[in-house]
Amino acid sequence: MKNRRIFILTLAAISVMSASAQLLPYQNASLTADERADDLLSRLTLEEKVKLMRNGSPAIDRLGIPAWDWWSEALHGVGRNGLSTTFPSCIGMAASFDDALLDRIYTAVSDEARAKNTQMRREGKKIGRYQGLSFWTPTINIFRDPRWGRGQESYGEDPYLNGRMGSIVVRALQGQNLPEAAATPYYKLYACAKHFAVHSGPEKLRHAMNVENLPARDLWESYLPAFKMLVKQAGVKEVMCAYQRFEGDPCCGSNRLLQHILRDEWGYEGLVVSDCGAVGDFWQPGRHGVSADKPAAAAKAVLSGTDVECGAHYGALPDAVRRGDVSEEQLNVSVRRLLKGRFEMGNLDADSLVPWTRIPTSVIGCKAHKELARQMAREQMVLLKNDGVLPLSADKKGRSGIMVMGPNAADSTMLWGIYFGQPSHTVTPLEGLRARLGDVPYLTACDITSMTAKERAIGATTETADGSTTLQMVDKGEHTFTIKEILKAAKRAKTVIFVGGISPNLEREEARTDAKGFDGGDRTSIELPQVQRDILQTLHKAGKKVVFVCCSGSAVALVPEMESCNAIVEAWYAGEQGGHALADVLLGDYNPSGKLPVTFYRDDSQLPPFDDYRMSGRTYRFFRGELLFPFGYGLSYTTFELANEQCRLNQKGAYDVTIDVTNTGQREGNEVVQLYLHRQGDTADGPVKTLRGYARTRLLKPGEKQTVTIQLSRADFEWWDAAHSVMRILPGRYDVMVGTSSADKDLRKLSITLP
Repeated sequence: MKNRRIFILTLAAISVMSASAQLLPYQNASLTADERADDLLSRLTLEEKVKLMRNGSPAIDRLGIPAWDWWSEALHGVGRNGLSTTFPSCIGMAASFDDALLDRIYTAVSDEARAKNTQMRREGKKIGRYQGLSFWTPTINIFRDPRWGRGQESYGEDPYLNGRMGSIVVRALQGQNLPEAAATPYYKLYACAKHFAVHSGPEKLRHAMNVENLPARDLWESYLPAFKMLVKQAGVKEVMCAYQRFEGDPCCGSNRLLQHILRDEWGYEGLVVSDCGAVGDFWQPGRHGVSADKPAAAAKAVLSGTDVECGAHYGALPDAVRRGDVSEEQLNVSVRRLLKGRFEMGNLDADSLVPWTRIPTSVIGCKAHKELARQMAREQMVLLKNDGVLPLSADKKGRSGIMVMGPNAADSTMLWGIYFGQPSHTVTPLEGLRARLGDVPYLTACDITSMTAKERAIGATTETADGSTTLQMVDKGEHTFTIKEILKAAKRAKTVIFVGGISPNLEREEARTDAKGFDGGDRTSIELPQVQRDILQTLHKAGKKVVFVCCSGSAVALVPEMESCNAIVEAWYAGEQGGHALADVLLGDYNPSGKLPVTFYRDDSQLPPFDDYRMSGRTYRFFRGELLFPFGYGLSYTTFELANEQCRLNQKGAYDVTIDVTNTGQREGNEVVQLYLHRQGDTADGPVKTLRGYARTRLLKPGEKQTVTIQLSRADFEWWDAAHSVMRILPGRYDVMVGTSSADKDLRKLSITLP
């Protein structure tokens, strides 16, 4: 029996070897991705290579290469590709300071992405734009100015926070955190760090502006650290170069950025993709004007290290080769990289070899993912003010005097933010509150910037397949509201929940709008629109308790609202479960724990010019005035006391910073402990303090204590060495500050000497 088994196994081995022998090397899955890429590269014509270098690559049938598109979106859920779970905006998720939940969410996102791609291929459908396995996320540009309309795509104004959260997103999308990754050579997806580098508006100028005379310290200490973390620590497989010029060269044609820094200094071996249309900006009239024509622009981008173009200009590369602007051998460098990527994602192999293709389509928009969306929507809400009016009472007596008002209360698409997918159902703030409070009255009251708005009324209530209820809203057309009408509607209300703020229709990528306070997708003022400000003041003067829910993707100046409102909740763009989450917070089912990932300034006068990229006076790291709300700030329905801070050198040469956190209030809740560093004796252009760690406590009951530990490695002391104009681990005396926000009054300070 034993000999017979050996004989059968030998025959099987011979059969496999025979099959492999009939395969061309690039078709042999037992070879490495590098070996397969080299072989396939050798079989391609110049024209075929060029086709593969564009984001939408046609099939090359003679070699069995299927059609492919590098451009897909997963900013906060699979975007622009039908049904998917829509999670809160990235700026909101950053406010959670919850690494573990962020990892679970982007694991869910990558599950849905893989399942959708597998389903389409098995149905024989062409894989086009937004349907592939290469996802152009995360955005890790620092949110240096609250006027930037795309800042909501980032994880805030701090480079460490962007790098830490961006790294979690990358590893979850690429499957690196999962057990299956160790047993397969295939990546789950490809993630992309964007936009490299020194990029954050203004949107209207991005195709022509030149960032120059930027202090070297600002470049290396503020604009590059997050990208370095994703490259060297997270292993991101793609980097997207930005639109604007940096020191005279377009970022997608910058040898300094793409070669000297990214590849030579950081050792990056992955793909560089262009932002969409960025190569055309090289030569088109009125833009960068650094190239004479289309072939010259395409050649410059390739020579600088841009491997894949989003756009149509790489079609001119054969002409560029023929006239000597670039050689075919130089194109081969890029083609080899992109072929390796396609092999690493299993694009040319049978599904049976790629474990990620076993993810079922049942995960798409599933109940478990909706629960993740609701949990994140809860955690990301930041309580900015509360005079005791919150939490509201949901009992019959308490809810009888509550009214809901505001332009964002019944707006489902507002919750989606930007670069969104299509949820199976979106729970608006009104719907979430009515699910808990019953038939509370509602009035639109105004638009974001005008008293003229689409008047929406509550229609029938229906039950969905999962047993929840859905409000049907009736659009009654445009209506110009008056203050008299608003006061009449609120006559019997004791408490008004006003859901306002701004809208992703106004702050987004190159938005077209003539609304006051907005321009080209950016903001010209960070003040709350005057129409909402007037209504809030009117309600306050009428004796109403006012709970203001601010929906936004950026900081809003709220000085008058600190007087007119009894409570203020920053809800961001909270995703498809935002309405339920808001009700959970306002009614006390969830104790808010969110912390601001951006500074809330008092007014416009505190902001430097928008197009000035110098960090002086920007963000909590360099601003020295009086703020409305500092970075890291957020209230709770309970109180916490921090004590007994200590810093010890552990056996691995890192520092363990510990502090006791005690819940001294009457409700259970979470606290987010933050750690900041300052180097004593630093030059005047250095940061006041800079984030280097954080940790969420577990859910603490009243009176319960937890000792929180945050570890500082030597790498966390990488600092600007002014004497040598370089970032390095810099010995010296450091202040270690631990507390509940970046404000000095909320921090407890230790000092250590780094040898």
